[in-house]
Parts: sequence; C-alpha cells; structure tokens
Amino acid sequence: MFEESINVKYSEMDYKLALKPSALLNFLQDMASQNAENLGFGYSYIIKKNLAWFLLKYHMEFSEYPIGDYNLKLMTEPRGYNKIFAYRDFEIHNSDRCLARIASTWSLVDILTGKMANIGEALEHNSGMPPFEKRENDLIYNKINTIDSVDIEKTFEIRYDDIDVNKHVNNCNYIIWAFEPLDFDFRSTHHLRVLDMIFKKEIKYGHRVISQVQFKNDNHTMHLLKNADTGEDLCIINAEWK
Repeated sequence: MFEESINVKYSEMDYKLALKPSALLNFLQDMASQNAENLGFGYSYIIKKNLAWFLLKYHMEFSEYPIGDYNLKLMTEPRGYNKIFAYRDFEIHNSDRCLARIASTWSLVDILTGKMANIGEALEHNSGMPPFEKRENDLIYNKINTIDSVDIEKTFEIRYDDIDVNKHVNNCNYIIWAFEPLDFDFRSTHHLRVLDMIFKKEIKYGHRVISQVQFKNDNHTMHLLKNADTGEDLCIINAEWK
C-alpha cells in the first residue's frame, strides 16, 4: 500500500465543509499517477510507447462521507493486470477510521490508433504491476444501465481548463457536470453513500456536454453524460445518497 497525507483546503470543500466529489476524484487520479511513476509504469514510461492510461470505471463505498476532515490519509494499491485491464484499489482514512473503500479499473490505450494495448506486453511484465489475483474482500461493481427517462438536464460547454495532459476532458469534470443539475437543497442535505462511474467515451475541447438525471427514489439518482454534438454516451453514473 502506498500512503499519502492530504491537507484538504477550503477550496476543496463545499459550504458545509464536505469534500467536493470533484476534489476527491482529483486526489485519486493524482495518487494513482504518482504511484505508477514510482513503480515504473507511469506517464514518463508509457508516453515513450505512445500509450496512455485511461480510467474505465470506479466503484466507491462510503461508511462515512468526509465532512469537516481537514487531514485525510489516502492509500492505494495497484492490484495487478490481466491482458487488457489493470486494477487499483484505494482507501480513505481520517485519524481513527476508514471512511471509504474504492475499486477502479483502467486500460492502456495506443494514442495513435485508439486501441487497447496488451498490458503485460506494453509494460514488458514490469514487476511493479503484478498479475491480478482476486481476494475475498474485493468490492463488487454494481451492474448499472443507462437512464430510461429524464427528470432534469443541463448543457455545458467544454472549457480549455477542462482539458488534461492527454488533450481530453479530465475525469473530475464528469462528476461536476453529472451533479450540477441537482438543486441546491438536494446537494446540501445529501452525501454520497455509494458511487459507480463507467467512463464510455472521451470528449475534447470544442464540444458540448448534456447532463441528464433520473431520480430512482429520494436517495438514488442515475446520471448520463452525452456529447451534445454527436449523441454519444460519455459516462454513466449511479449515485446512492444518505
């Protein structure tokens, strides 16, 4: 396990001192990137092979959502790879307990062709990324489908500052767009209990995003992000709240 202490800033909290979901996703992405660099399969290694890591999905379970926690400990472990998928786990702790467990799935994509690469071959079976082995206490991804009706929606234009080092929209923006149609009262009285995100398609500068929301019940929302110009699905999100 790789550990890092995080000093949460006011800019990373909402007005009730809850950690913003977008800040959480940035913490996870930065930690994954740094750990991959330390172990020899990060950006500086794979870019020479015209490859990039792409996040495919998250499953998060919160026993307690971080509220008023200025100091957090993030932990991550690269669980390993099979032919085309790599797996990484995270945990979020405050001073005395585990607040969340998170599972994630990634792929290596050839920048020139857009095709998934064979991870073992691309990494030359780098010892820092072992073959994946399942454990009894592994988190289980929820099976989620796209929404079947739209209760509310909102459209966004992609800004230059939304773009990451791969010239695609950074994944933290997806959660911002997904939750923005929810009204102020809902956001200020609900916090995440379970979150599933499936990233289906990247999007670049110059396009627009439609964020659609379906209420399954008072504490369960489904979200679909679509490319407004092509109609392609970008991300499906299942959010269970408390």
